[in-house]
Amino acid sequence: MRDKTKCLHSGYSPKNGEPRVIPIYQSTTYVYDSTDEVGQVFDDPTKSLIYSRFENPTVMAVEEKIADLEGGVAAMCTSSGQAASMFSIMNLCHAGDSFISTSQIYGGTVNLFAVTLKKLGIECIFVDADADEQTISAAFKSNTKAVFGETLANPALTVLDIEKFAKIAHAHGVPLIIDNTFATPIFCKPFEFGADIVVHSTSKYMDGHAVQVGGVIVDSGRFDWTNGNFPEFTEPDESYHGISYTETYGKAAYIVKARMQLMRDFGAYPSGNSGFLLNLGLETLAIRMKAYCENALKVAQFFKSCDMIDEVRYPGLESDKYYDLAQKYLKGCSGVISIVIKGGKKNAVKFMDGLKLASNEVHVADIRTCVLHPASATHRQLTDEQLVAAGINPGLIRFSVGLEDVDDIIDDIKQSLNNL
Repeated sequence: MRDKTKCLHSGYSPKNGEPRVIPIYQSTTYVYDSTDEVGQVFDDPTKSLIYSRFENPTVMAVEEKIADLEGGVAAMCTSSGQAASMFSIMNLCHAGDSFISTSQIYGGTVNLFAVTLKKLGIECIFVDADADEQTISAAFKSNTKAVFGETLANPALTVLDIEKFAKIAHAHGVPLIIDNTFATPIFCKPFEFGADIVVHSTSKYMDGHAVQVGGVIVDSGRFDWTNGNFPEFTEPDESYHGISYTETYGKAAYIVKARMQLMRDFGAYPSGNSGFLLNLGLETLAIRMKAYCENALKVAQFFKSCDMIDEVRYPGLESDKYYDLAQKYLKGCSGVISIVIKGGKKNAVKFMDGLKLASNEVHVADIRTCVLHPASATHRQLTDEQLVAAGINPGLIRFSVGLEDVDDIIDDIKQSLNNL
């Protein structure tokens, strides 16, 4: 099936007399006929369901759909995008390990990696996404277990050279993890370019309607966990009946390990109702992504014509620094534009407060146009040096183009710019 069809049909195929739409299984638990059967499920969790702290039939159908869209072998939904990013690293690293991340990533992820994981004894080594192979390779240590980057960085809108980073990661025997939130599998399938793990904040384009927070981790099933760098995948897990994940689960070892260790213990799993709402968003994802791009390109072109705008970052523009990489990796550049307005923070705030159609809110990738001043909000906790590394200056505004009539969006921009 092609993506439009997968959005509607993957993950759930009703049998004779069953509901056409995925049912909501709003239950914490599942019943068995005997104690022995319960024990068998604990011996092998892939046989059936145990508890909705880490698996639910509605959510599992959505996981299967997302895995199919990304071209992976399995997926695991989480209660937020931050949880997905955290678990993707913690499934590989423990105290005393390190991993590499590009510095051009979402501010909350910077804080997660640089502060919270540091408290757990896991070091994040930041590198510039545009650095050459030699510079990036020099950042590796003997304890480095992964490389992390964003397809389209939030909000810097740098486009990651996925093949370059995959080549470097694999040369050091570690996987490449890609946050594919802004591109979605409709516009980029990182596994096709060598990535091994993909994460998403499903709260953004996948949901699309700002109704529930969520995340997901997708496993390509292609990385060789038996290369000697990941003994936790090959040696018996004493916390789970002595199972060897690679021997028992093969290509799905990464996701099963994440579910049976991290999700089992942290319980950051979405409810059946959240899975149902996410599926509604996924059903229109392919259609919406095309519409976002059409609107965003027109808005980006308008911003380019405005005297009050110092800089427009949108890889769909031929003048953009990342246009060539976007042509290589992306089928579209999402609906997010970053602009730098003349007059710095003062004018940025005045422009945003003057918008009437666009919402000033802490969100992005919605069906409705919304704006944010990253230095005051999502990246507020970063130092001045971290802001520069993340590609953010005080006048930068993240403009998330929605699905309203594009002329109404542009009219709203015009009237607010006139106030300046």
